[in-house]
Amino acid sequence: MTDTISLVLIDDNRLLREGLTRLIREQPGFLILAASADIDEALQKVREAKPTVVLLDFSLENDDSLRVTATVHKEVPAAKVIVMGLLPLQEDVADFVTAGAAGFIMKDATFDEFIRTIRLVAAGEQVLPRELTGSLFSQIARIAVRRGKPRELESIGLTARERQVVDLISEGLSNKEIAARLHIAIHTVKSHVHNVLEKLALHTRLEVAAFTRGLTQPNPDEPDDDLDDD
Repeated sequence: MTDTISLVLIDDNRLLREGLTRLIREQPGFLILAASADIDEALQKVREAKPTVVLLDFSLENDDSLRVTATVHKEVPAAKVIVMGLLPLQEDVADFVTAGAAGFIMKDATFDEFIRTIRLVAAGEQVLPRELTGSLFSQIARIAVRRGKPRELESIGLTARERQVVDLISEGLSNKEIAARLHIAIHTVKSHVHNVLEKLALHTRLEVAAFTRGLTQPNPDEPDDDLDDD
């Protein structure tokens, strides 16, 4: 039983809640601890039982899904939150990721995909909607900049110096100009640019400038000579 995945399901659609509960219970290695539409009741169960995974409906009444995600992440960090039924809107995904969600199950997912997502998240993986895989962190960064929330940029892993480089790239400065402004070597600037591109899942410095200004990203297939720019 050490590999059993324990679950708490929070969904205010009774038909869906009972149907999912029945189907999950038929799968080996799963244990449903609670299935409820009552948020306070479900959260109390999460606190007491500390499940492996919390399955959470995206569209709870009164927009409580985001609050529940943040509460679980803060109070029972070992419990991984999977948001169900999420529409692929970048701001919604970004909000839930920064609140602590570990996975998403789209409303058109098959039951096999549903079970696979639960297993992956329980094993410590982060599962994102296919539509956003590979670009999510750049979207979060763009939203964070637009909203003026540097703490969200920190959560992505940018250092203070890397954030300075991002700001100067958005002003249109070359590597040589950034080096002069920050009083550091050009090769150090190139290293920071390389790290920024990797962390934000971007391809060129033009894309960095684009998301800081809220513009459409350029074609990622364009050649990138960032690290050779003087």
